[in-house]
Amino acid sequence: MGRPVRDPEPDTKERFDRRYYARYYESPRTRVTSRREVARLGAFVFAYMAHLQLPVRRVLDAGCGLGYWRDALAEHHPRASYRGIEVSEYLCRTKGWERASIVDYAPRGQFDLVVCQGVLQYLPNRQAAQAIDNLAELCRGALYLEALTRGDWEQSCDRRATDGDVHLRSAAWYRKRLAPHFHACGGGIFVHRDAPTVLYELERG
Repeated sequence: MGRPVRDPEPDTKERFDRRYYARYYESPRTRVTSRREVARLGAFVFAYMAHLQLPVRRVLDAGCGLGYWRDALAEHHPRASYRGIEVSEYLCRTKGWERASIVDYAPRGQFDLVVCQGVLQYLPNRQAAQAIDNLAELCRGALYLEALTRGDWEQSCDRRATDGDVHLRSAAWYRKRLAPHFHACGGGIFVHRDAPTVLYELERG
């Protein structure tokens, strides 16, 4: 079990409530993703790990939301264990997730795959950097990471379906802090530098 959660923001309890998830995850007009989209993404991530011959036995979903990654894992690796953590009291109460923050989550053992989708942009710089270091400690295989950047907000994302009340940083900020721990392999997949696989030069960033 991890240590008791330390709220990454003072307003965590109020912010990630029923209305937040109704808007960004349940409404077809304003949701940022869907179960189908995560299923497609999961198929890609699991296929890439299979290509690299990385096992998928133990998975951590940091900021697991409505549990879409749990469903994707069950489809592709039904025997793998899944652990979902959340800072949202609302979701922990209604979905049964473990309440914890990726900033300082410290369970026993490491995970073959760590998923951290749409979480780091909610953390201020110091805590986001700590979270990245902690992701590296928890991961022994691959990390799937998605975080809204300043460039995404200015150029790419659908603002109607994207929460802009976050800490917008450059992609370079994230890459600098990920680089000591991970090889960037594209598509949001980062392979741990100590993972038991071979990455050819053009496969890694």
